[in-house]
Amino acid sequence: MDLVLNTADDYFFTPYVYGPNWPQDEPIRQLLSLLVIANVSGYVLYFILATFSFYVIFDHRLLQHPQILPNQIRREIMCTVKSVPLMSIPTVACFYFEVRGYSKLYDNVGDSVLSTALSCFTFIAFTDACIYWIHRFLHHRAVYRHLHKTHHTWKVPTPFASHAFHPMDGFLQSCPYHLYVFLFPMHKITYLALFVFVNFWTVSIHDGDYRVPELLQPFVNGCAHHTDHHLFYNYNYGQFFTLWDRIGGSFRNPSTFEGKGPMQDVLKQQEEAAANGVAQHNGLGKAGKAQ
Repeated sequence: MDLVLNTADDYFFTPYVYGPNWPQDEPIRQLLSLLVIANVSGYVLYFILATFSFYVIFDHRLLQHPQILPNQIRREIMCTVKSVPLMSIPTVACFYFEVRGYSKLYDNVGDSVLSTALSCFTFIAFTDACIYWIHRFLHHRAVYRHLHKTHHTWKVPTPFASHAFHPMDGFLQSCPYHLYVFLFPMHKITYLALFVFVNFWTVSIHDGDYRVPELLQPFVNGCAHHTDHHLFYNYNYGQFFTLWDRIGGSFRNPSTFEGKGPMQDVLKQQEEAAANGVAQHNGLGKAGKAQ
């Protein structure tokens, strides 16, 4: 995160906010700057990714699902807008220790393609395992109603539900991303790229596009899997893969893959409405002839 902080200092904070007399490496200044960066980047990534997903990928017919709430999109957005500033406070603490050099992030040597690929794989594998168990913990009855229930307000989520968490819930599920770089070495550019990727993935598992290549369906935890998690609660806790759900006994084959998913519910509802409309039309026609 120091790459982002240094760039922001050089082109914005020093010339336009703090002036040259406040040292860039002074702790209070760094904390304030990181707080601004965390909030701005959080909102920018959320609104760009979720808006793109909603208008380009999300099937708007899902908004007719009976479990879509009144004003749901507005409520998802407002929940996120209120949560981001609070989530950013503990996040900034993690960023601060990264900037002060306590993590294993580096940029003094270049990575080969193989090394970068290995870093990405271990990052995804590590965080997927950690998030699975954190997510299961958040479903414990002593915890759920205080933290995670907010995110389950949305039974059939839209992309705007992707970051609509209780602040502590959102931070806890992001902890493995921060923890990784304090345990394992990683290039700073790779870490920033993965930071963007995990935000993209979080949106993608709420985007209403339930398609997964058939070859990957047994392995990848996609939107179909995560939507069933919203609908049925105690299944498919995984973030990226289905591995830990299979190990932990919480895997559920997505209802969409079995022809019983949310889109099938909408299509069935439309067919019933059309059939009722035809029946009513025929009834009126018969009544007119009788008269």
